[in-house]
Amino acid sequence: MNGQRAVLLDRDNTIIVNDGDLGDPENVSLMCGAEAALRRLHAAGWPLIVITNQGGVARGCYNEDAVRAVHGRVQALLKDTPILDWLWCPWHPQGTVPEYTGEHPWRKPAPGMLFEAAARHGLDLAQSWMIGDQDRDIAAGQAAHCRTILLGDTPGVPRADMTVPTITEAVDHILVSEQR
Repeated sequence: MNGQRAVLLDRDNTIIVNDGDLGDPENVSLMCGAEAALRRLHAAGWPLIVITNQGGVARGCYNEDAVRAVHGRVQALLKDTPILDWLWCPWHPQGTVPEYTGEHPWRKPAPGMLFEAAARHGLDLAQSWMIGDQDRDIAAGQAAHCRTILLGDTPGVPRADMTVPTITEAVDHILVSEQR
């Protein structure tokens, strides 16, 4: 495919600090270095797309309006660095909200959100990167034929193309590898 390349990013513990269900924009804080790292990618011409599971919607912790509000807060904290698109999967197999209960092809580790991003924006996923901190992020990226970067060192994670401790180092790798 001769589409454009992009960087697809998990949201929680990749861009923002979050280990649970987050539906309150007042509780949003960026990961250390995230704003500067994403600004560098954007300045280098990389569209940025967030790909995030939001099973808290299915479990009744918050609704999709709250997801949008959290994303609005993240965008405000990122200042001049635009996120091209925000894709989220509100479904979860243990949901309590009937219309969101169950598996869905968008729910990572399935690659549905990445394929949707490619369709919406004419992306060449093989020239794109998926960055995340969990095995499901890497598995989704691999299933969509993206290059993958794992943040941290989580045991049992499928082998990513690169493993680095921070988003800053992930961006360094992308920018250096694209200059070759």
